[in-house]
Amino acid sequence: MIPRYSRPEMAKIWDSDNRYRIWLEIEAHACDAQATLGVIPKSAAEAVWARGKVEAARIDEIERTTKHDVIAFLTNLAEHVGEEARFVHQGMTSSDVLDTCLAVQLKQASDILLDDIDRVMAALKRRALEHKNTLCVGRSHGIHAEPTTFGIKLAGHYAEFARNRARLVQARHDVATCAISGAVGTFANIDPAVEAHVAAKMGLTIEPVSTQIIPRDRHAFFFATLGVIAGAVERLAIELRHLQRTEVREAEEYFAPGQKGSSAMPHKRNPVLTENLTGLARIVRMAVVPALENIALWHERDISHSSVERMIAPDATVTLDFALSRLAGVVDRMMVYPDAMQRNLDRLGGLVFSQRVLLALTQSGMSREDAYQAVQRNAMKVWQEGASFLALLKADADVTRYLKPDALAPLFDMGYHTKHVDTIFRRVFGA
Repeated sequence: MIPRYSRPEMAKIWDSDNRYRIWLEIEAHACDAQATLGVIPKSAAEAVWARGKVEAARIDEIERTTKHDVIAFLTNLAEHVGEEARFVHQGMTSSDVLDTCLAVQLKQASDILLDDIDRVMAALKRRALEHKNTLCVGRSHGIHAEPTTFGIKLAGHYAEFARNRARLVQARHDVATCAISGAVGTFANIDPAVEAHVAAKMGLTIEPVSTQIIPRDRHAFFFATLGVIAGAVERLAIELRHLQRTEVREAEEYFAPGQKGSSAMPHKRNPVLTENLTGLARIVRMAVVPALENIALWHERDISHSSVERMIAPDATVTLDFALSRLAGVVDRMMVYPDAMQRNLDRLGGLVFSQRVLLALTQSGMSREDAYQAVQRNAMKVWQEGASFLALLKADADVTRYLKPDALAPLFDMGYHTKHVDTIFRRVFGA
């Protein structure tokens, strides 16, 4: 979580002021519920709201002695509330505050990330519609395969982010839970009504069985979801990096006036943003395994998960927020070169139509084995000699025995490969 890769709104969620503000709200709402139940005086709950105040620097000072952050917080709170502070935290344990606060913070972070994904999707949709019929070569294993459109490429990434948005909505729901249940989650010293009240006020659901903490499978699912989203970021980033290679140059990052690509070579236009996104995605995914390992804690709770979450929660959310924001900008300003796409599509002399020729031969009576051999034999000559695939096929007696020369040319029609583009776009974007 360094300033270079942080945006203020997300970083603010993880600063001390926000954390202590949430702690204070949890304690104050709990006091309200306790007062309603008659456990503490109503005046005590009112005092917490009226005089409740904490200072991060003072809490840090107290913690240097107590070695316990929640106790330091409560001590600082008592310095402002006064005598009524003895009624604060009645029947609660530290994790009631810590875990409920973390749930609020992850919910806040999720809302920002969902907005980020929406911006990425909006940019992808706009560019996909713009290039719906822009022909380009589809590649498998990095090798020319068959024609597709650049719009279809982008629509596929849009659909992936739509799935990821739904996953994050579910992960947000699962992690946004409240536990105010006491030392081992039995409500021995606090009424479940307190938990229900705090949950409602903080916009959370109640944790059915919380031991001393909220079960960490919820958090593991959350961080795993962030990891999957990071994978989507990287997949699109790598696609653009490949397309920007000099030998391909079908698309590239926007290169701003005055921008420099290399300290040594003035001609360079490097894909620095998408390379950066690839690296940031690794940082987000780095949180997944520790989050999974946090699930298995000793008995009702140990503290081994705490240090992990204090690092991965801000790091993963701040980094992914930055990455998604950067990706939206990359897609929005991406330079696309249809002429280069067409040149690359034509580069292998029509080999991209090999499957259609294969199918036409089998439909004309040739065995699949013989048809494959005949098509491949001519295709290899194109690879080796740079000849015209159509011309070679027309001169091949084995081929023309089943397909007359004038029947071969229509098999090289680009429109054949784009006839279902509208169907794909309706599936992705709707009518």
